[in-house]
Amino acid sequence: MNWPSNLLNLIISSVLYRVCISTDLITRESSIGDGDVLISSGGDFALGFFSPGNSSHSYLGIWYNKIPGKTVVWVANRDNPVKDTSGRLGIDNLRNLILYDTKRRISVWGSNLSLSSVASDCVAQLWDSGNLVLFQDSKKSSVLWQSFDHPTDTCLPSMKLGLNRTSGLNRILKSGKSQDDPGTGTVYYMINPSGFPHLTLYKNQIPLWQPSPYIGVRWNWISLFNLSFTIDADEIVLASNVFNSSIFVRVVIQESGSKQLSMWVENKSEWVNYFTKPEDPCDFYGHCGVNGNCHSDSADQNECKCLPGFTPKSPNNWSLRDGSGGCIRKNQMSVCRNGEGFVKVADVKVPDTSVASFDMNMTLRECKSECLRNCSCTAYADAGFTRGGSGCLMWYGNLMDTRVISGGGRDLYVRVDALVLAEFQKKGFLSRRKVLATLIVLVSAAAIIFLAVSIVLVKKKRKGSEVGKELDGTTKDQELPLFDITTIKAATDDFASTNKLGQGGFGPVYKGRLASGQEVAVKRLSKSSGQGSQEFKNEVMLIAKLQHRNLVKLLGCCISQDERMLIYEYLPNKSLDCFIFNEAKRTNLGWNQRFKIILGIARGVLYLHQDSRLKIIHRDLKASNVLLDVALHPKISDFGMAKMFGEDQIQASTNRVVGTYGYMSPEYAMQGLYSIKSDVFSFGVILLEIISGKRNTDFYNDSASLNLIAHVWNLWKEGKSSDIVDSLMTQPYNYHQVSRSIQIGLLCVQEHAADRPTMMDIVLMLGNEAALASPNKPAFILNGSGNVLNLPSTAGASANEVTITELNGR
Repeated sequence: MNWPSNLLNLIISSVLYRVCISTDLITRESSIGDGDVLISSGGDFALGFFSPGNSSHSYLGIWYNKIPGKTVVWVANRDNPVKDTSGRLGIDNLRNLILYDTKRRISVWGSNLSLSSVASDCVAQLWDSGNLVLFQDSKKSSVLWQSFDHPTDTCLPSMKLGLNRTSGLNRILKSGKSQDDPGTGTVYYMINPSGFPHLTLYKNQIPLWQPSPYIGVRWNWISLFNLSFTIDADEIVLASNVFNSSIFVRVVIQESGSKQLSMWVENKSEWVNYFTKPEDPCDFYGHCGVNGNCHSDSADQNECKCLPGFTPKSPNNWSLRDGSGGCIRKNQMSVCRNGEGFVKVADVKVPDTSVASFDMNMTLRECKSECLRNCSCTAYADAGFTRGGSGCLMWYGNLMDTRVISGGGRDLYVRVDALVLAEFQKKGFLSRRKVLATLIVLVSAAAIIFLAVSIVLVKKKRKGSEVGKELDGTTKDQELPLFDITTIKAATDDFASTNKLGQGGFGPVYKGRLASGQEVAVKRLSKSSGQGSQEFKNEVMLIAKLQHRNLVKLLGCCISQDERMLIYEYLPNKSLDCFIFNEAKRTNLGWNQRFKIILGIARGVLYLHQDSRLKIIHRDLKASNVLLDVALHPKISDFGMAKMFGEDQIQASTNRVVGTYGYMSPEYAMQGLYSIKSDVFSFGVILLEIISGKRNTDFYNDSASLNLIAHVWNLWKEGKSSDIVDSLMTQPYNYHQVSRSIQIGLLCVQEHAADRPTMMDIVLMLGNEAALASPNKPAFILNGSGNVLNLPSTAGASANEVTITELNGR
């Protein structure tokens, strides 16, 4: 562009218009430079120049005006920054928004409209939706351009994503590169128009995650906003609207490879993340390969299953929980006009619809007939989001990226050969009459069993068993299976020493194998144990109600005279301390795996504190109470010391302090005060132990007065975070992420409970790159020699009955 004709008005206006702008308009006679800010009429959004992170470059952007700091939602010149403060935005004589670098005398960004006529009264306005709109004239009769049509990494309410078929405009969310560089990154979120149009999250052009496809649907999300997906001759778009404009909600695409939906919570003054994808293994595109079906809540160790009529392509890899090779058809029989049919797979996210065809005017019955007529058709489903709606989806060839969505998925009908169809029919599509008869028999049997059990339990009570008195109601109320003592003895070879897995405060733990072949861990209460029937009852009552992938699963209990046992799922990798405090094992434990373990523990504790039906304080979080499954996923165990809290309860006290030396918070150890922040302290200790590979209780550094927490604190203050990292950890590792995790750990072990973050805060901090607060001096508590370090003074601590487990090297 010619410098004088297009920049002259900007130069003139820069002399007259160098103050902070209170209006929401830019005209031909006005422009804004670095330091000027345009404010939307309601004050919700601001437009101006900013420098992200540690960058010295300048960008033109839009951010929330009412939220502290600059939460940027749109960037104009993301890939072409101004090197200094010489940027200026205005409207040229061809009605284009133009961003000039006045020092270098070049245009770095523009609306790039191909308009030939000159107009003097066009205006640009910043709306309260966060949209910057360029109008044809001052009457705002026609929109020439808007920022919502050119999003960066953030989607706001009332913004559309998707394709305009007429103009070719495709609205795509694209991540930034880093905190310091908002330039176009490698992760993007868009509507893929192939086959049946659907949203897809990509990284480096490879699919990462696909939500369920939907069309012509409107629905609400936690009463905050509604979404609608439309396919017609003009466009393929996803649109949203917020019910309350005072609520700030946003979706951000992260360069790390995730889509995050968060809401600004005023009373916390922070963004709270409500939705992150992909998150669990089944979220990741094609996790179980072709013709596989992913079950994130599978009862066994392998979340990958084959769809009906298919078998694992590589059984060996499948047994090792590697389902990426997918499944191949069983029997190698023809599924074309050979007596074949369809088997329903309920509640799933249907396969990738890129290779699907659809007809929105076809009924489900017509869909089945059409698919059956075409030998290439491998599956069909209802195209509507809700069951029973109109529309037909049909797939041809392999089925990719199917997963179970319990209670929220759709029915997929998979084509199978005659032999497989016969097997499924034989298993049992019972008639209504047979179903009713079966239910009657089951109910009658259950009533008889219940009566028999009640009689047995009453007899036990009469015999004076205190254990029975405390536990009869518990096991029935929770519907927790009762194992017979002979079953457990047979499973453990009569508690043979060769089956003993370990010893805890509760008593010994044995490996067992039930008659069904299922491996279990049996925790047997020792008669000499300091933990009694109350702890046993506590664990039965609490963990039976809890279901989370990061909590160990309780399968049942056994009560026989004075015997008390808990039967758990067996986890082959034992406990976390067996890894992080073992030189040989932790050498193979890289940072990525350690970080996944940290995040898994955090999510498990968050579930206990906030997301479960109960509000639970664990009170004995430690590395030995975190078990690892075959894929090293962490599962929190041992709820004998746990306490339930009321919904609004903040803190409680006890005269009996129980827990483990080195993991107890100071207020609990010295005053008997416990809260969710007590678990936060314990989590912080575990986090620092995972990073360092050292125990908090047996670490010494020149002076016998230093434990691990004190050592980490001193090194962190000196800027020597790398010296904290386990020297045996495999290289390379993400130094920034490790250093950030250390700081989070120090925030967790601060002396005063009020200073520590909540588990929700911690999960958010682990999952994003937002700035962290500086931790205060931590509570050092006791070291191995018994010295007291940095403990708050307490009154009445001696009145507590203290039960402490000491940790010794194995």
